[in-house]
Amino acid sequence: MGYIGALDQGTSSSRFIIFNQSGQIVGQEQLEHSQILPKAGWVEHDGAEIWRACISVITGALKKAGIKGSDLNSIGITNQRETTLIWDKSTGLPLHNAIVWQDTRTAEFLNALSDQVKEKIVYKTGLAIAPYFSASKINWLIKNSPAVALAIKDGRALAGTIDSWLLWNLTGGVNGGVHYTDVTNASRTLLMDLESLDWDSELLEIFEIPRQILAEIKSSSQVYGHSQISGPLASEVPISGILGDQQAAMVGQTCFELGESKTTYGTGNFALLNTGTSIVRSKHGLLTTLCYKFGEDKARYALEGSVAVTGSAIQWLRDQLGIITSAPQVEELAKSVSDNGGVYFVPAFSGLFAPYWRSDARGVIVGLSRAATKAHLARAALEAICYQTRDVLDAMSADSKVALTEIRVDGGITANELCMQMQADILGVEVIRPVIIETTALGAAYAAGLATGFYKDTSELKAKWREDRRFMPDKTSALATTGFKNWKKAIEKTLNWLD
Repeated sequence: MGYIGALDQGTSSSRFIIFNQSGQIVGQEQLEHSQILPKAGWVEHDGAEIWRACISVITGALKKAGIKGSDLNSIGITNQRETTLIWDKSTGLPLHNAIVWQDTRTAEFLNALSDQVKEKIVYKTGLAIAPYFSASKINWLIKNSPAVALAIKDGRALAGTIDSWLLWNLTGGVNGGVHYTDVTNASRTLLMDLESLDWDSELLEIFEIPRQILAEIKSSSQVYGHSQISGPLASEVPISGILGDQQAAMVGQTCFELGESKTTYGTGNFALLNTGTSIVRSKHGLLTTLCYKFGEDKARYALEGSVAVTGSAIQWLRDQLGIITSAPQVEELAKSVSDNGGVYFVPAFSGLFAPYWRSDARGVIVGLSRAATKAHLARAALEAICYQTRDVLDAMSADSKVALTEIRVDGGITANELCMQMQADILGVEVIRPVIIETTALGAAYAAGLATGFYKDTSELKAKWREDRRFMPDKTSALATTGFKNWKKAIEKTLNWLD
C-alpha cells in the first residue's frame, strides 16, 4: 500500500490530499463552504454541508490520483479545532449550525464567571477565558436551541469538534459510527484537564454540559475504526490519525523535539513551541495545549499563540471590499507601492487573541490620508499578518526564555513571497519555508501512518523534511522599528470598542 490520505477540514474549505510514502502529493481536491453570519460577531457553518463537501473532495482526489480507496493504507483527519457541532445520532443530522471558533456570542456568559472560577478553568485547561473555545459554545446551544435540549433529554444528542463529526460519519454514522476525539482537539474545549487528559467533572459542571454527549478522548495516532464500503472511500480503510489543524502542522513540520517551533498561516495564524512532556504555563498571554500523543507514548505539550484573523483578512479584501478578485492578487497589488503610506490595519474582527485576549476589540484602519490607495491597504493587510506574528513570538520567547533564531512556516500565505520577506524583516530572524507547505494535511497523514506501520517512527519522518526557501532578514528595515512602534499604537485604537 503506497498511499495515505488526509482529510483536512478547515475554516473556509475542506480538502482531501493523497500522499505517497515520500510525502509527495499525488492527488488532491478542495471545496469551499458557506460562512454563515447571522449577527455581528456570530459565525456559523452548516455541518451537513461540510460532510457533503468532504464526500466530494475524497472522491475527487481519488479520481485525480487515479486510485481507489482500497489503495490507501489509512487516512488521517485534521480539522478547525474549537468549532462545535451537536447532532442527532438517530437521524445523522445536525441539530443546529456549528458555532465557529471565531464566534464571540458567548463573551457575556464568560465575563459573568467569578474570578475564582476563571482561575480554576485557566489552571486546569491551560487556555484563556474566551469565546474562542468550545465549552461556552456547547453551553449556548443547550440553552438556546430547543432541538438540542430535547435531543439531550431523549438521549439522542452527540456533541463534538468537527473531527468527531467526520469520524462518526466515516465509520457508519447512524449505522454504528464511533464517537471519539483526540487529545489535541479535546484540549481546546475548556473541558479537558491537561494532566489527566480526560473530561473534568468540575469544568463540566461549570458549563452545565452532560458528559454523555461528549466524545471519548483517544490518542492522536491509533486505529479508531474503519471507513464503510457504502461511504466515499468505497472500502474499509483504517482511520488512524486525528490532530487539530495546528498540532497537525507541528507533526507535518516534524517539530518533535523540545524547543522546536512552527508558524502556520491560514484563516488565522498559529505559532506553537514544543515543550516536551512538561506543562509550561504561560505568563505572557499564550496558551498551554497538547502538542500530540502517539499511541501509548507520553503526551507532548506546547505553548501556542493564536491570532484570529490573518488569511481571512485577505478574504475580506476580496469578498467584502472587492479590491482584489482572488487571494494571490494581493501580493502584486501590495508590491505596486514601496510602503504602506502610513496606513495600519488591525483586523480584530472578532476581538484580539494572543497575547492580548480582548474580546471587546474590533478592527481598525488608521493613518489614512487623501493619498492612501487600495494598494496601501493591501500592503497594510500583509504587514498586519506579520506584526501579529511578532506579537505572539515575542511572548513565546519571554515564556520559554529562548530567543528564536529561525522559524519554520507553512500554510497558504507562505506562497506570498513579499509577505514572507516582510515577516523575516519584522522578526529579524530567518524564515524557512519547506518544500511541502501543506503541512497540516501531511501531519494528519503522518499520524495515521505511524499507527498502521506505514511509517516506522518519527526519525523516519524527520528525514523526509526538505527546505524550499530561506528568507533572510533585512536588518536595516524600518518595519521592525518604526513600523512595529506604529503597529502597537494602532492596537490601542482597537480596544474598548464594545462596552
